[in-house]
Amino acid sequence: MSRSKPTADAVRILERHGARDAGLRALVEEERVNVLVARQIHDLRTHRGLTQKELADRVGTTQSVIARIEDADYQGHSLRMLRRVAEALDAEVSVRLVPAGLAAGR
Repeated sequence: MSRSKPTADAVRILERHGARDAGLRALVEEERVNVLVARQIHDLRTHRGLTQKELADRVGTTQSVIARIEDADYQGHSLRMLRRVAEALDAEVSVRLVPAGLAAGR
């Protein structure tokens, strides 16, 4: 029996173990997106050499708001705030809507 290549992708791990429940997959995907957004903001901010406080000043908010946005467990991302953060980081927000059947094959 051949062993599968190791992966950290939670959706693929669930598939390997037979967890095909749509609700569970949706929760995992939502968490994956939250982690991705938080990581991208953190990485771009640090790449620009900014502290959370400096970014907050540019966005017109507080350091604690930036800390929450950079937290992978934060679920309150608004497109308006993401655009403000992106503008302050000289970046752009890109949103894609992908049919569900195609999204799993990333």
